[in-house]
Amino acid sequence: MAGEAHQSDAILRSARQSLAQQRAGGRRTVSIGRRSAALKRQHALKKARGFAVTVLGIVAAVVAAGLVLDGIGFAGVMLAFAAVVAAVLFFAFVPKLEMPSREVLRGSDVKSLVGRTELWLEQQRPALPAPAVQLVDTIGLQLDALATQLDGLDERTPAAREVRKLVGEHLPELVSTYTSIPRHLRGEEQAGRSPDQHLLDSLGKISTEIDSVTRQLASGAIDNLAIKTRYLDYKYGDAIDEAGGKA
Repeated sequence: MAGEAHQSDAILRSARQSLAQQRAGGRRTVSIGRRSAALKRQHALKKARGFAVTVLGIVAAVVAAGLVLDGIGFAGVMLAFAAVVAAVLFFAFVPKLEMPSREVLRGSDVKSLVGRTELWLEQQRPALPAPAVQLVDTIGLQLDALATQLDGLDERTPAAREVRKLVGEHLPELVSTYTSIPRHLRGEEQAGRSPDQHLLDSLGKISTEIDSVTRQLASGAIDNLAIKTRYLDYKYGDAIDEAGGKA
């Protein structure tokens, strides 16, 4: 009886999660950030260029054969059409965008780390509960903000090392540890908390830390802006006041 009750609870939890996902529009397949979206666009453009070059090659071969053979006939036209269709099918499915592994994330430089981490998180999202998916989407937006600060960051600085640990190691390790737990055990409480709750709490802490790091890195730019503003006020303030007085 206890086993049946436990199984019923698990089914109800799964049903509630599924209902919540449907109300939220289901599992999103769009990018969680601008950097991962950019990587996808680059891959799509590369495939489009490959397809265009292949089709041009087919057309050139057909024209050359027509000149040499004084026409290629119906059979030649059909072969050319079949070659174009084969090219369409090939570039529609091959090559696929290579998803980064945890090893790749650990070895990434800070400039490419954000986009690769966003791609990796998108790959893990279907295995996460709905509340965690929402947190991952939020983290994607935060990573975009962090990426802006990382573009000019020296790889050798302590800040760069901390970012690589947080984004390239701790975050993937947390998600991988959770997804390694069998699905039917993720909602079970042990010592008062379930793996689902642990995941949500830890993702929330990582989200807070990413925001904190972004603010710390941005503080230098904010200070520089304040200095420049004070300098402009000092240099041009009187002239602006005089111009306003004359008006």
